[in-house]
Amino acid sequence: MWGNLFKPLRVLVVDDNADTVNSLATLVRLWGHEALVAADGAEALAASRLHRPDVILLDIGLPRINGYDVAQYLRSHPEMGRPLLIAITGYGQPEDCTRALESGFDYFLVKPCDLGVLRELLAQGRPELEVIPA
Repeated sequence: MWGNLFKPLRVLVVDDNADTVNSLATLVRLWGHEALVAADGAEALAASRLHRPDVILLDIGLPRINGYDVAQYLRSHPEMGRPLLIAITGYGQPEDCTRALESGFDYFLVKPCDLGVLRELLAQGRPELEVIPA
């Protein structure tokens, strides 16, 4: 009657750990979304420019350009769009969360993150700024 109300998202998964990036990308695809991958901050910016993702799952501790700097760049350049930025990081101290949110992240998840929470964030679309503990 209502048809398919689900809108697949284009999700960029960024992590320098190959197992992590591939596992998250596989989950994103299983949840019905398109998944792209990048291994560092420079690749994340190039992929963002080219593919205009709706959501970026972004590690903070990346080689070349860290996640904080990627977030700041994306937020300071409107031509890059306004993707939902979700930090998925091993940096779990309160100051890491504060710095992430100040850098432009919408959500801050600590590894290993609750995959149910992540799936719900993707299902909701563009929720408000929030911190979700591990």
